[in-house]
Amino acid sequence: MNFEMTTEQLAMQKMARDYAEKEIVPIAAEYDEKEEMPVDLIRKMVAEGFSSVSVPEEYGGAGMDEVTVCLVTEELGRGCAGIATGIGANSLAMLPIQLAGTEEQKKKYLPDLCNGKLASFCLTEPNAGSDVSSISTTASKDGSDYIINGTKCFITNGTYADYYVVFAIVDPKRGARTLTPFIVEKGAKGLDASRKEKKMGIRASNTAVVVFDNVRVPGENILGNPGGGFRVAMETFDISRPMIASLAVGLSRAAYEAAVKYARERIQFGKPIIQQQAIQFMLADMAMEIEAARSLVLSTAGKIGKGVKNLSAYSAMAKGYAGDMAMRVTVDALQVLGGYGYTREYPLEKYMRDAKIMQIYEGTSQIQRLVIANNIINGRI
Repeated sequence: MNFEMTTEQLAMQKMARDYAEKEIVPIAAEYDEKEEMPVDLIRKMVAEGFSSVSVPEEYGGAGMDEVTVCLVTEELGRGCAGIATGIGANSLAMLPIQLAGTEEQKKKYLPDLCNGKLASFCLTEPNAGSDVSSISTTASKDGSDYIINGTKCFITNGTYADYYVVFAIVDPKRGARTLTPFIVEKGAKGLDASRKEKKMGIRASNTAVVVFDNVRVPGENILGNPGGGFRVAMETFDISRPMIASLAVGLSRAAYEAAVKYARERIQFGKPIIQQQAIQFMLADMAMEIEAARSLVLSTAGKIGKGVKNLSAYSAMAKGYAGDMAMRVTVDALQVLGGYGYTREYPLEKYMRDAKIMQIYEGTSQIQRLVIANNIINGRI
């Protein structure tokens, strides 16, 4: 296993770090406070390639590997987990097109999504979160078209998306075995994404309820074969979960760095609190956990595209560990600042609020453990 970064990877990492420091960090608190997504910045970042690092060059992407994706995502996550979530959601929605789309579909949609258009991945429903088999959104065949009816919730970029990758069942009698992904374009009659969620954290991202009321979609907008949606969704998560894990690492790094800076400056009992062993141990634990999570993330990212049969287990390990780690690190980092950490004068309370979602979206920490356990039971790891 080679953990040395290539010249190209290091250049992308530095580019993302510098960009986040210049464009994201200065506005993060403002957009968190306003609970708004900086749409213009997100579109600009998409057009500049931040969400298409691994998309093949022939479709407008950079054609780099998933390790590079994670390096870039960590830097964006350090800048603001909410803004980074908006970028990551675009990458997430592109994955089913890359995995299951025809050549015509890839040429039609991927260049747009590499040049400033936004997309949403629409899987979760009010009664189907962790339990994908309970999806009730339907796509009924009508001639050569399909009519989609149903409600999707917690959809990132939902209000502003130009394209929606929607998972629906095409035969209610057979249920989730007929789960099928469709591409639905913005402006389709019967599509409503106006209701935005008010969230505890990642407030600089847009999260919406997306309603499909007799939305007509051409049959040519099916991704893959009818009934192949469950496999497409799971393969998508195998690739996207390390990306979310790297976002958690970046967020944790921001909290850790803020805690170290404060500990060097805060004087108590006549000396900086970083000289107090109690504080030193907390910082040491943070540093260890961040480094361990990053190593697991990059190791997993390196397996993507190499035909590893138990990729789902490693992706679940990366996402589960990094998500839990982010919560522990941000809580302890806030504790280092004491009362000041609890105020909005410092960013620690934002980091802690943002961290909680790392244990929830794209599969809860408990679901990651179920995936890992299933691989253990079946002798894959």
